[in-house]
Amino acid sequence: MSTLLDSPVVAALQHARTGRSGIGAFNVVLLEHAEAIVDGAERAGVPVILQISQNCIAYHGALEPLTAATLALARRSPVPAIVHLDHADDVDLVHRAVASGVDSVMFDGSHLPYEDNVRVTREVVEHCHAHGVPVEAELGEVGGKDGVHAPGARTDPAQAAAFVAATGVDSLAVAVGSSHAMTERVATLDLDLVAALAAVVPVPLVLHGSSGVADDQLSAAVRAGMTKVNISTHLNGLFTRAVREVLDADPALVDPRKYVAPARAAVAREVQRLLRLLAEA
Repeated sequence: MSTLLDSPVVAALQHARTGRSGIGAFNVVLLEHAEAIVDGAERAGVPVILQISQNCIAYHGALEPLTAATLALARRSPVPAIVHLDHADDVDLVHRAVASGVDSVMFDGSHLPYEDNVRVTREVVEHCHAHGVPVEAELGEVGGKDGVHAPGARTDPAQAAAFVAATGVDSLAVAVGSSHAMTERVATLDLDLVAALAAVVPVPLVLHGSSGVADDQLSAAVRAGMTKVNISTHLNGLFTRAVREVLDADPALVDPRKYVAPARAAVAREVQRLLRLLAEA
């Protein structure tokens, strides 16, 4: 069980878990994503999680610029906006992110053998908790990571409970039928497994790869016990389609603000809709 019960992040997730509601977590790729996510959350009037992944940091070439901007947007928002390091397997990056002021981190040791995952995750938890930062971890691989489409991946409830007890993590990403980077919302979740996991794991459960999950399945997963719901590819698709539509309509357009603004607005509307869907599941 978490030792950071006074953390606003832990409190928000535990409150949602107890009330069988969900919190949306959306990936920041560009500054406009962060602006759109905060805008959508303010329209919905509910908490939101802004995620910056290790891959995104590599794309931008450094941790600080996008993280600092995202933190600034989050801090000035009237709704609770949590800035989260997503899918980091680099322990040094986790340490630097904590020093930069992020609210929570996800250490991904799922590629490691189980005992190594436990050991390294526990070390990450000890460091992060010493700085008041909660930790999400992953047990086993969620389908689709690194291009491997594996919707049959499943998390064992007994092993999940043991992993949480051994590491002290504050939330746990589990494999229940979703898959990363899906561009169609056709995944079928194992809702009985979600319920079984929720019954024995004492911390909030996290659904990765939710872009491939339709609205009714998302709502059902939250009712079954899922708390944090990660969505990225779905929003990127909306963003890209909006840009393409504007450029197709005006091939002579050169000002990026003219085509990025509609894309940002499209993402904000969908974030608002999804946050309400999850909160009211």
